[in-house]
Amino acid sequence: MIRFPDIDPVAIEIGPLAIHWYGLSYIAGIALAWWLLKRRAAAPGSGWAPQQVGDVVFYAALGGVLGGRIGYALFYNARSYLEDPAAIFAVWQGGMSFHGGVIGMVLAVAWLARVQGRRFLEISDFLVPVVPIGLGLGRIANFVNQELWGAPTTLPWGVVFTHPAAGAVARHPTQLYEAFLEGLVLFVVLEWARRRAPPRGTLTGVFLAGYGVFRAGVELLREPDAHIGYLAWGWVTMGHLLSLPMIVAGLALVLAARRRAAAGRF
Repeated sequence: MIRFPDIDPVAIEIGPLAIHWYGLSYIAGIALAWWLLKRRAAAPGSGWAPQQVGDVVFYAALGGVLGGRIGYALFYNARSYLEDPAAIFAVWQGGMSFHGGVIGMVLAVAWLARVQGRRFLEISDFLVPVVPIGLGLGRIANFVNQELWGAPTTLPWGVVFTHPAAGAVARHPTQLYEAFLEGLVLFVVLEWARRRAPPRGTLTGVFLAGYGVFRAGVELLREPDAHIGYLAWGWVTMGHLLSLPMIVAGLALVLAARRRAAAGRF
């Protein structure tokens, strides 16, 4: 087993101002995505101008953050927030749902598509290949914060977290599993697919299905939220329930894209 390294969740502290690694992961993820999208927009035949990237990143980030926070309140802790609605603004206490973030990003991209006169899938296909950057960094920040840990394990890479709620037992470092799968692997898969210039909607579908499969797989090793527990059969979690529609929607988009391509409609 491995003892959790002594990492302070606060990266920078200046007087009363405390900047957490979690917050820095959001900033770094958005900045890197912005930089990479601008490079891709500048490539000949991209269909995008570098100055348009700012709007895409801004709306996607805003929708993701708002959707993530509201989604967490609705999916994971509705009763608590109904009793104290003002707590939803206490973002420093944590609590974000990626599935809620996806819904927020979908709504934001749909609005942007309407404003810019573009197809929704044209914007989402441009955007989703860089989303795993933020996902990977966010999962590493989850590890630093000692949250969302896995179930007890006897594997040699099990981590003994120092958080009192984790207990003095080795656990799966599921945050790092997700950083690897949802961050690095999903980024590589999407980049490989992007370079093949697939029909419209394919990249969005691959992202949704890929994330859903990876998340559902890691959920089997992840400790469920204490106030929710398992939903059925002793292993189904809220993460499984929310990932299933993503997998179905992703596969449907990929199949629809293939059919359009076969019919000569890209």
